[in-house]
Order: sequence, then structure tokens, then C-alpha cells
Amino acid sequence: MAKFEHKLTEMLRPAVEEVGKELLGIEFISAGKHSVLRLFIDHENGIDVDDCAEVSRQVGAILDVEDPISTEYNLEVSSPGLDRPLFSLAHYQAVIGETVNIRLSLPLNGRRKFKGLLAAIENDTLVVTVDGEDYELVFSNIDKGNLVPKFD
Repeated sequence: MAKFEHKLTEMLRPAVEEVGKELLGIEFISAGKHSVLRLFIDHENGIDVDDCAEVSRQVGAILDVEDPISTEYNLEVSSPGLDRPLFSLAHYQAVIGETVNIRLSLPLNGRRKFKGLLAAIENDTLVVTVDGEDYELVFSNIDKGNLVPKFD
């Protein structure tokens, strides 16, 4: 997670937890006046539109006061969805045995994108099996990760 997103997460997590939700992670997509601050929230009973609106009001008030983003942006609050984003080692730990999409910050063996079975986690290294070959991906080098939904 980028330093800026980490700072925002620490700033906004208490407000999300205050309304009984879990802040899974934050994405900030910088695109001039079309920038987006996206929060992913969850709850054991699921997330609906009212939950997103409630968190948006809570977080919006903090962002208005603290003003940590100097450019125009849109605030989006979302459930993780079927292709759940993975932000922490704990998130990856919870989906061992599932298929994941991972994009690295720096290439490994000439590639940055890996889609395969998350076979194991050893310390801070994920073992991902792609086409029968194991790749060891250091968590700190992961730019973005998502669960690949299963359709049975």
C-alpha cells in the first residue's frame, strides 16, 4: 500500500469502525479532476447501499475537515464484491487455496502480472502457482491483488 493510502487508511478507519463496519482498504486513483478515492468496506452480514451511504457521510465529514487531498476527487464507498481486493497479508491468508490476480510493483522474471492458485504464505512471501510453476512473490512488492471469483 502506498504511503499516502496508508495515511488515509489510518485517518479514516476509526470513522468506518464507529458505524460498525470494517475498512478493508483504500485506493486513490489520481486523474486530475477525475480522481477517485475508493473505500472498500465489509461487515459479517454483508454491505448494502445504505451502509455505503452512511460510511460516505462519516468519512466525507472527516475529509472536509482534514482536507488531505489537494485536488478534486470523487469519494466512492463500495463492498468488496466478488473480485474482493486484497490489501493485507491477513486478507491473502484468508484465501489460501483460491485463485488470485496479483500485479507487482517491480517485475519478477520479466513479468508483473500473475494469475494463479495461492498455494501458501511463508513469512511475508506468497507462493502462487501459475500453469504448474510456483512463484514466490514478496508481499511488499505487490501493487494490487484481487480474488478471482468462482462460478460453480
